[in-house]
Amino acid sequence: MMGERTQMQEALFYEFSLERHVPADHLLRAIDRFVDLTEMRSHLKAFYSDTGRPSVDPELMIRMLIVGYCCGIRSERRLCQEVHLNLAYRWFCRLGLEGRVPDHSTFSKNRHGRFRDSDLLRHLFEAVLDRCIEEGLVGGDGFAVDASLIKAEASRQKGVEGTSGLPPHSTGRAAREYLATLDDAAFGAATEVTPKFISPADPAARWTGAHGGQAFFAYSTNYLIDVQHAIIVDVEATTAIRQAEVLAARRMIERSMDRGLYPERLMGDSAYGSAEMLAWLVHEHGIEPHIPVFDHSGRRDGTFSRADFAYDHGRDLYTCPGGAELRAFRRPGKTGANVDALGLMRYRASKHDCDACALKPRCCPKEPARKILRSIHEGARDMARDIAATPVYATSRRERKKVEMLFAHLKRILKLDRLRLRGPNGARDEFHLAATAQNLRKLAKLIPAGTRPVTA
Repeated sequence: MMGERTQMQEALFYEFSLERHVPADHLLRAIDRFVDLTEMRSHLKAFYSDTGRPSVDPELMIRMLIVGYCCGIRSERRLCQEVHLNLAYRWFCRLGLEGRVPDHSTFSKNRHGRFRDSDLLRHLFEAVLDRCIEEGLVGGDGFAVDASLIKAEASRQKGVEGTSGLPPHSTGRAAREYLATLDDAAFGAATEVTPKFISPADPAARWTGAHGGQAFFAYSTNYLIDVQHAIIVDVEATTAIRQAEVLAARRMIERSMDRGLYPERLMGDSAYGSAEMLAWLVHEHGIEPHIPVFDHSGRRDGTFSRADFAYDHGRDLYTCPGGAELRAFRRPGKTGANVDALGLMRYRASKHDCDACALKPRCCPKEPARKILRSIHEGARDMARDIAATPVYATSRRERKKVEMLFAHLKRILKLDRLRLRGPNGARDEFHLAATAQNLRKLAKLIPAGTRPVTA
């Protein structure tokens, strides 16, 4: 006979355990082993009063944010709903069955106040990184650096001409943060070029067409990773231009060294291959640059390029394909600075030698004599070129792709292809939380319960 569902009756007593209802292979159960927030209270203690009503537990809010970024829940309103309904989320947040989920507005109030004033999210990222180091997942042999554009919470249709400046009605928090970062080399002072458009909603976001399609407002998230297990050892938010990204790489490397992490080699793309950056790596920190040299000395008109001229280190001169010498100083006895504002030295051939040379049409057909520009940091550039010819460099090129895979994971799995918060501080908060979530997921993947970390 056909059964009929009976009416649900409320029991007087329940015996229910969240612990038994969270699967052993659940992501949050694997992550929970590495989340230790005991020190977070010490960072926040000075920002709470000793009297008054108890506040929402900051550890609860941090755990909820970890859930949101690990599971790709971008909206804090939706996050509160999911934590209220999902048993695994309740278990991870230590709420139990009867625990009350805080209102979504609580996150905004704490983010713009206590969390930023105490730099809590940076401390959270560093605490997880310390755990990665303790578990042996950071080797320190090779680091890779790269940046990726993340769309800002700003409409491209509502942008105003950059030459007209910030609109008078832009007085919100994002506008104040923009004005506060005008002298920061990672934002306003990164370049003197006026942006084509400015967003009144988020003026610090940079108008960029780097992706080749429609231009948009964006920030750059910069990652420095250890290539052994692709652990993020530092993260920084900057404006979306190359100069700021190179500066962020320097800052992240210096902070890593302050933590006792000294990489032997650094991998990156040609954006980090400028003469100044290579010299900074080689001469100041002794790091091997596994980076393509940023070089525009090649010619496309069929004439000789600088690579066709041999440089003599001992005599400090170039020899052309015809055998003539190009010197930095042509006059006898003349010495002194021959360096321009860009750090380039000029080596010139004699007009007499060039006029008599049969190769002049292939060398300097439109000039009386040939000249060669050489950077004062050319030694570091030569070292990078020599490394590029080794088999180790080919391995480094493959390993560098691990940072690109992290950016793909960031956008496709964690859903951070567009920012939800505005201003430089909002971008910084989101990037720190996302990097923390990625490191936690990596810990959970590489160190199953009851095992030791894997080895390379």
